[in-house]
Amino acid sequence: MRLEQLTDRLRKLGYRLTPQRLVVLQVLEDTPRHLNAAEIYQQASQRLPGVNEATIYRTLDFLVGHGLALAAHIGSGRIVYESTAHEHHHLICRRCGQTTEIDHSELAPLFEHFEQTTGFHIDSSHVTFFGLCPHCLADRQGSSSFS
Repeated sequence: MRLEQLTDRLRKLGYRLTPQRLVVLQVLEDTPRHLNAAEIYQQASQRLPGVNEATIYRTLDFLVGHGLALAAHIGSGRIVYESTAHEHHHLICRRCGQTTEIDHSELAPLFEHFEQTTGFHIDSSHVTFFGLCPHCLADRQGSSSFS
């Protein structure tokens, strides 16, 4: 979904497109990486002087709650936000933190299978897998041979 589609969706849900909602959506859409709330606040305050941090947090909660933004838990209690324009999932290395994106099309059959076999409607499709990246796995295997 592009920014225009997101704002149209917001209006169709019966909500106003406030300057705060618009600026947060713009920041998420314009940034190709995941952002934490503080980074979103920093960028939003440059675009909309006078906006406060509490408003950004409330706006993020609102947008996530209505499927217009995605909150992803990336380990160690960290939450990052991103646009819902590009559905994807994550592989995160527990040792070095390297993050690899997986396009949703790779997991779509699994989501469909879950819906068909359980009758459960999945309305949020974000998955994060944790493990070891190839580099850390090789380090671990190399160091274990010396033990």
